[in-house]
Amino acid sequence: MAVYTEVPDVELQSFITSYGLGQLLSYKGIAEGVENTNYIIHTDSGPFILTLYEKRVKKGDLPFFLGLMEHLAKSGFSCPTPVRDQSGVMLRELSGRPAALISFLEGFWVRRPQLNHCSALGRSLAELHLACSNFNMSRKNSLSVTSWPGLFESFRSEADNIAPGLSNLIQEELEHLQQNWATDLPNGIIHADLFPDNVFFLGDKISGLIDFYFACNDLLSYDIAVCLNAWCFEPDNSFNISKARALLNGYQQVRKLKKVELSTLPLLARGAAIRFLLTRSYDWLNKEMDAFVKPKDPSEYLRKLRFHQSVKDVREYGLGDG
Repeated sequence: MAVYTEVPDVELQSFITSYGLGQLLSYKGIAEGVENTNYIIHTDSGPFILTLYEKRVKKGDLPFFLGLMEHLAKSGFSCPTPVRDQSGVMLRELSGRPAALISFLEGFWVRRPQLNHCSALGRSLAELHLACSNFNMSRKNSLSVTSWPGLFESFRSEADNIAPGLSNLIQEELEHLQQNWATDLPNGIIHADLFPDNVFFLGDKISGLIDFYFACNDLLSYDIAVCLNAWCFEPDNSFNISKARALLNGYQQVRKLKKVELSTLPLLARGAAIRFLLTRSYDWLNKEMDAFVKPKDPSEYLRKLRFHQSVKDVREYGLGDG
């Protein structure tokens, strides 16, 4: 269970009382989320999620994340909403950690996405991009193409312990991406981490998106590339072109992609694959024996990267005229 900070009963009771939500009825640590401590809180007013932000989340970024969720909710986009206390404050402190109370979002995430799920995701992602267009705060992507070489250097000497030749493969890929990365594309706020477990469904319809703690300003089509990697591969890591087509068509029902966004999608998909290969490799090589959450196998994204390296034309993702 991903509960890194235990909150004493008395502290929690006082914290919840300050929101004017009625009596605290029950609370329980939950395993959802890798970066932070999460509790489900039940009060007279209903359920809420209490999040305590741990060391991997920068406190200075929290006003952006919470402000973005509040902005989206006010815009009619479905996502968890930060609750303000009776003094109007969203970001508090609890047990020595920055903390926020967030509305509870009904739904479940799908373990094996189907075509209808991918289509719904595409539409929701485009709606997210449009809803963020008038948000007046910004945050630099701390895991962008310019940061990848530094991250690689932190484990380069151990990379071949994951897979033989991985160090050379990453170095060559980073050089290619640095030289060819797209920059003159539509830019805005992206989610940047929209894996299936961050998308909740009720039946076949999306009930909302969660976990905005990697959100940042970057290329809108890079967000699509992240989703191609996260949603359109089967458990054996084979690429499912039908799912990719459904995702891209769903997106374009809401926001039409420019031709240059389509033509650069294979490059951005390679970038998204290397980003998660790097972070997973780092976590894999620096895992703690008593960690609550088991690091994810980086070899999954090595196989995905190799697929994207073989793509010569955007039509191999199921859309576009090349």
